[in-house]
Amino acid sequence: MPTDLSEVRMSTTEMQELHRTIGHLRHCLTSLRSRYGDAAAVRRLVNDVDRLDIDAQDLAASPPREASRPVGERIPIPDTPYDEIFRGVDCDDEGLGGLHGSR
Repeated sequence: MPTDLSEVRMSTTEMQELHRTIGHLRHCLTSLRSRYGDAAAVRRLVNDVDRLDIDAQDLAASPPREASRPVGERIPIPDTPYDEIFRGVDCDDEGLGGLHGSR
């Protein structure tokens, strides 16, 4: 178990948004159920939202450690113009307005 609780605390805002969204889904499903009755697809959706609610409660009760963000290799991009061969003959350099020679 980590000693620093900040590592496992989930944002209250994130959890509130998750619960609000699940509540909104439930409201939508109530409308669908009143319109389509006990259709199999509606029952499955109700089951899915129930599962989301259970998983959200589990996540709030026992949040996992935050995933570490991998630090990628930095690739330098030169400030010098690219070789014209790189773009080809029929491509524009849109750097500042895509001006074309005499146009």
